Amino acid sequence: MNTPRYIGRFAPTPSGFLHFGSLVAALASWLDARAVGGQWLLRMEDIDPPREAPGAQAAILHTLENYGLHWDGAVVYQSQRHDAYAAVVQRLFQQGLAYACTCSRKQLEGYNGIYPGLCRNLGHAQEDAAIRLRVPELSYHFTDRLQGRFEQHLGREVGDFVIRRRDGLYAYQLAVVLDDAWQGVTDIVRGADLLDNTPRQLYLQELLGLSQPRYLHVPLITQPDGHKLGKSYRSAPLPADQATPLLLRALRALGQPVEAGMALGTPSEVLAHAAQHWNTDALPRRLSVPEADLH
Repeated sequence: MNTPRYIGRFAPTPSGFLHFGSLVAALASWLDARAVGGQWLLRMEDIDPPREAPGAQAAILHTLENYGLHWDGAVVYQSQRHDAYAAVVQRLFQQGLAYACTCSRKQLEGYNGIYPGLCRNLGHAQEDAAIRLRVPELSYHFTDRLQGRFEQHLGREVGDFVIRRRDGLYAYQLAVVLDDAWQGVTDIVRGADLLDNTPRQLYLQELLGLSQPRYLHVPLITQPDGHKLGKSYRSAPLPADQATPLLLRALRALGQPVEAGMALGTPSEVLAHAAQHWNTDALPRRLSVPEADLH
């Protein structure tokens, strides 16, 4: 019997350098693919130029290569996919599944991030407006490979969400769904901060007739103040000369076995051993792991 092919991906946003938290997510995604002989794709989520840090794209690619996390095929850049996104937004708008919204941030203060539908039936033109997707009054759920069942009521907990911003830039929720389908991604391994985005993505997949990938949301690495390690907190870039020790630390964060002799190995040797011993049952069944616990 043929085993279905596995296509995974890592999709960083170039708003800063890769940091240790990104490394943990990239490593989990890479190992999950390589352990079963699958493909691992790289996609640059560069759809928000105002947030992009100069030189970040090249630095991300360079860091992944230094750490032995080599990808298959050409890098996909979301900035080159605008036509595909525009076509789907137009289709959803014409079908009445999406609508234009002229609400300002100030108007939406006090709604706790849940859109109250103010523009839902006003029939605004698309110019100088955000485009929102109508959500059903339904719960969407899925079973994450690590976190178990996750459920969210789109109407009560999210509201109609933006798929194209007022400034004309396309929203993450739309781009990620279209690109995962276009690239044939079967398995998504990413940080647990994106767990509550998944029901919106399931709804979009259903609406557009796309297949649903399997999901595995790994724990976030957090700072002492509880914030996730991230580019917005000016986390230090990953030093090239620390690849092996940081890969070993990332393996420990993922609950994977680390043997004493691995500290003397090259990044490629560490990764080859880790792929042979990858065990998702050993992953910490939690949403976050304090960085301090890994020293």
